[in-house]
Amino acid sequence: MSPTWAVAGLALLAIFSYLAMARHHQSRRYPPVSGTVFHKLYHFRRLHDYLTDLSRRRKTFRLLAPGGRRLVYTCDPAVVEHILRTSFAGYGKGPFNYGNTRDLLGDGIFAVDGDRWRQQRAIAAHEFSTGPMREFSAAVFRDNAAKLAAVVSGYAASKQPMEFQATAMDSIFAVTFGSDLDTLDGDDEARAFAAAVDDASEFTLLRYVNPFWKAMRFLNVGPEAELRDRIKVVDEFVCSRIRARFEELTRQPGVVTTTTRQDMLSRFMEAASTTTTDDGGSTGTTKTKVDYKYLRDIVLSIVIAGKDTTVEALAWFFYMACKHPNVQERVWQEVGEATGVGEEDTSVEEFARSLTDEALGRMHYLHAALTETLRLYPPLPLNNKECFADDVLPNGFSVDKGDIVFYVPYAMGRMEYLWGEDAETFRPERWLDEHGQFQQESPFKICLGKEFAYRQMKVLAAVLLRFFVFRLRDGEESSVRYRATITLLIDHGLHLTATPRRATSSQPVVMLTAEHPRVAVVVMIGAWHGMGMSHRNN
Repeated sequence: MSPTWAVAGLALLAIFSYLAMARHHQSRRYPPVSGTVFHKLYHFRRLHDYLTDLSRRRKTFRLLAPGGRRLVYTCDPAVVEHILRTSFAGYGKGPFNYGNTRDLLGDGIFAVDGDRWRQQRAIAAHEFSTGPMREFSAAVFRDNAAKLAAVVSGYAASKQPMEFQATAMDSIFAVTFGSDLDTLDGDDEARAFAAAVDDASEFTLLRYVNPFWKAMRFLNVGPEAELRDRIKVVDEFVCSRIRARFEELTRQPGVVTTTTRQDMLSRFMEAASTTTTDDGGSTGTTKTKVDYKYLRDIVLSIVIAGKDTTVEALAWFFYMACKHPNVQERVWQEVGEATGVGEEDTSVEEFARSLTDEALGRMHYLHAALTETLRLYPPLPLNNKECFADDVLPNGFSVDKGDIVFYVPYAMGRMEYLWGEDAETFRPERWLDEHGQFQQESPFKICLGKEFAYRQMKVLAAVLLRFFVFRLRDGEESSVRYRATITLLIDHGLHLTATPRRATSSQPVVMLTAEHPRVAVVVMIGAWHGMGMSHRNN
């Protein structure tokens, strides 16, 4: 065949392919266009409110982006259920999300699909369901709740400011790394790590709205250069803890033992370890190696999930409790009735020990108030899945392989068609039946926390509201805003004042401040629902 005929044949093939593709797309109905990715970049500081404004006009829409990839956004619970459960295998994090998050999250559960996701999910699900881990974590967050209350009391007497972030970091690391960082005593390294994680989270989210981030990364300029610097701080901090634990667990040559440690680092270290024998025989020297990078990714995901989700949910809860003082009074009354512990001559430690699972289970109003907070201020305000094969959503709109489907919990919590005319009103009673019992809504309408996370939040809230009355610093209400990061972080912190409930008129008021909104406790399960764990029942 002559070159001319070859070229002509290829041209005809290209034309027929294009016409076939055009007919294919004409037969499919795509969501309407409501803007471009550049609009997201322009509105980045109020990104979630911008998406909420668009969602009020259309339940499902798309934004145009360079490269031809469709960015679909939805507040339709049926679509959310479709991509997270009904068609679970057809959607995942995919190359798009992995490319955006890998510098920060690496191969942690929030960034990967496939075998590594299944391995981490299986280990975590097993560990958090075991009795020893349950008992260990319960002791940690009860102790830290009592510790925080004691610190508040001490600062009340001295009229000195206090930073909530420190106790939060102590709690998270106690469960994750098995050691207390004592940030309340001024661990500058730990505080630098926490700030680096917050900054890295913002710069990572920026990649989802900045079409030029890869060029900036290549040139090492702007937010990409700052992201690289922050990740260096994060890596050095986490890896130093991993090395210290590995040395502790390998004091007997060639052996990694996790039987006496209940922290998550020790439990995951076994999964990330390989043991070899030099000569292959029974008398050879046994050596244990750890994949430090993989272990770093795993434990950092745990830290981020606890530090930036459960803790932030509590910060927003205290913000709403200050705006609605009657909520504090109802919680105070309920926790007293649920525990049966009187207020007179009861120490904080004694009260914390009374917060058994049975007592926490009787706190229906507190559970409702926390859930109402999650509705309006979800820890993960925006999430997405990549489509792995052409599909049709329940609303009839089509998505193609490689399209990204975003679901927007922040906007969903504000939709009147989901919650009624008072959708933007904080009203815990919407979650209680006529008998005052908590009643669940569809998990596809709201990004709910899991049992483990609820238990943590309840303990801290119960202890603090049993012994203190909180209020916002004068003039602070109008200044409380979120920071555009992967999670819903309060920008510039939450500034509160607290008064002991048994205070006399001569007792001082303490100023509680937080550089970031860290009102305390541990771990990750509340985040896994949206970031790494599936709605599908396995």
